[in-house]
Amino acid sequence: MEDSHHIPTADSQHHCHADHPENSPDYVGLTVNSGVAQPPCVNPYMKPRRRRQYTPAELVEGILKGDVTMLSRGVTLVESLAPDHQALAREVIEKCLPYSGNSRRIGITGVPGAGKSTSIDVFGLHVLKEGGKLAVLAIDPSSERTKGSILGDKTRMEKLSTHPDAFIRPSPSAGSLGGVARKTRETIILCEAAGYNNIFVETVGVGQSETAVHSMVDFFMLIQIAGAGDELQGIKRGIMEMADGIVINKADGDNVDRARLARAQIRSALQLLPNPPSGWQPEVLCYSGYYELGIPEVWEMIDRYFDFITANGFFERQRREQARYWMYETIDAELRRRFYDDPDRAAAIANAERLVLSNRLSPFTAALNLLGE
Repeated sequence: MEDSHHIPTADSQHHCHADHPENSPDYVGLTVNSGVAQPPCVNPYMKPRRRRQYTPAELVEGILKGDVTMLSRGVTLVESLAPDHQALAREVIEKCLPYSGNSRRIGITGVPGAGKSTSIDVFGLHVLKEGGKLAVLAIDPSSERTKGSILGDKTRMEKLSTHPDAFIRPSPSAGSLGGVARKTRETIILCEAAGYNNIFVETVGVGQSETAVHSMVDFFMLIQIAGAGDELQGIKRGIMEMADGIVINKADGDNVDRARLARAQIRSALQLLPNPPSGWQPEVLCYSGYYELGIPEVWEMIDRYFDFITANGFFERQRREQARYWMYETIDAELRRRFYDDPDRAAAIANAERLVLSNRLSPFTAALNLLGE
């Protein structure tokens, strides 16, 4: 009778020992076969599809027609770090610039848990009922570390994310605050050229990104909640000074009295701040995003604000100031990039760093030496 046990040859024994140490003679009676080669996980007959590259003229034509696909591709070029994409993006932006500037740009910020996403959803629907189109952009400088929360926000904007006249765009998922903010500013130009006459710029959390958002919007809204302890806790004075309107969310049910008390406290705090350059006195209102209460009143306040700053000339003055601000911001960013990306300077920087760390040269002298002073 033939022995059913597998008797390995010398060659196969050597091969098996290399792959599976347990096949060594030391482990008598234990044999592990090599197994079957894994089939490819992708269809070998499927050819990879190359995405067609559109010319700047084609992209601009599509954007001006309001084609969302072309707008998305334009924004992707703006966000790309590839030099050839950046050159294309600049060309698209320049051609779209004459068609931009005709929207209301509204910045929205608030402490975590204040209900920004729900509020943007209901504010957005209210705006769309009055006609026009809405783009929601986000600035999230933390996204490089945490991978951001705006994708979660997009799922919470349930009604807006499926509305045909709304365009929701998460922030670029990498880069410094300055880089993310600059790309958002450029995205605003493309959205306006595509016919979006309301732009919401959301900041994720309360922090340094408020200043960046304030430098690209006409109206800055701070969302607060009542009943979470000290109503002014966690709000820096700088953010209070930037706000053109403060709205207290979750003013419903048992929380109505607390919301009214918070409104009185915040109004008192605003009396201590200097008058804003626009001449507008920031208003404090209560509303409920979840139950959609008080939404028209918030929007009436924003209408009053725009009427006020258009009449006194602040609207145009602020837009010009913002354009100048972003010119200088871009110069600063580009100078830094060119300085650090210069391969001839890399060795000098490393040498200067060694001298500074060994206390043989002061940081200030080292910096001036590198700059050629």
